[in-house]
Amino acid sequence: MRFEMREAIKILERTPVSVRNLLSGLPDGWLKSNEGEGTWNASQVIDHLIEGEKVNWIPRLEIINQEGENKPFPPFDRFSHLNVMKQESLEKRLAEFQRLREQNITKLKELVNPETDLELTGIHPAFGTVKVRELIAAWVVHDLTHISQISRVMAERYREDVGPWAAYLGILKKGEK
Repeated sequence: MRFEMREAIKILERTPVSVRNLLSGLPDGWLKSNEGEGTWNASQVIDHLIEGEKVNWIPRLEIINQEGENKPFPPFDRFSHLNVMKQESLEKRLAEFQRLREQNITKLKELVNPETDLELTGIHPAFGTVKVRELIAAWVVHDLTHISQISRVMAERYREDVGPWAAYLGILKKGEK
């Protein structure tokens, strides 16, 4: 296994900075582009990341610490952010994501001793028994997935404009790796 909590935290710390650097100050054309009906744009991805900071990662770690396998995690509605009209600017939402992430990293360091707690288990509503290590690793890969998604939906905006270069631009090849 390759999981190292210190290394995981390095990615978790960088995600808000990375998405802020990528999105801050961009016009709506970039922020609202998507890959078609039923897909998210970059702005919606930020809302999803904020929702996860509030109700997903740390609350589940707290359940493991307090209840172990005696109490399953509540389900996480991955689409709840789509049901709320956001009035705040993207800049304010990026700042909120940064603030929540900083708080959650502090809590993560308080909740999890990497020497003794990584194999503690809880009950996921769909997967069954999961380990602290797996939950934190999933948090990191979740961040990387959404950074990739943001880049992909932004690239989609210029799909037609790149002309024949599309053949060499892997990010525009749907379903291919």
